[in-house]
Amino acid sequence: MNFKSQQKEELELNLTPLIDVVFLLLIFFMVTTTFDRETQLKIELPQASGEHKKATEMLEISIDKKSKFYINQKELVNSAIDTIKKALKQAAGDRENPPLLISADGQATHQSVISVLDAASQLGFVNITFAANEPPPEK
Repeated sequence: MNFKSQQKEELELNLTPLIDVVFLLLIFFMVTTTFDRETQLKIELPQASGEHKKATEMLEISIDKKSKFYINQKELVNSAIDTIKKALKQAAGDRENPPLLISADGQATHQSVISVLDAASQLGFVNITFAANEPPPEK
């Protein structure tokens, strides 16, 4: 009997396909994950403390909880930005940069407030103030 010593082949584990699969899974999970911001804060708007300004010659833009717009207590026909701009121009008259007071209901949509800010900025109005209720004093 001839016993030759067989040389065993050295086994090699190729990790390249495993790494490829792990990277593909990582990319898949990153793309399919949704990032929701959920907070437990309950915010009641609007309330703020600060200095009180006099409303002399100030344009008041009011937004009720149904997101209807009023300029100096006169209701606008619709909520289009062009309508808001025309009403602001008409209410401003000859004044170039009158101070604006935005009184938005706490239940009004954020979009309605942004629409008013957008219209005011397109007209070049920069003196804008937000009305808010003063919070009750702490005991």
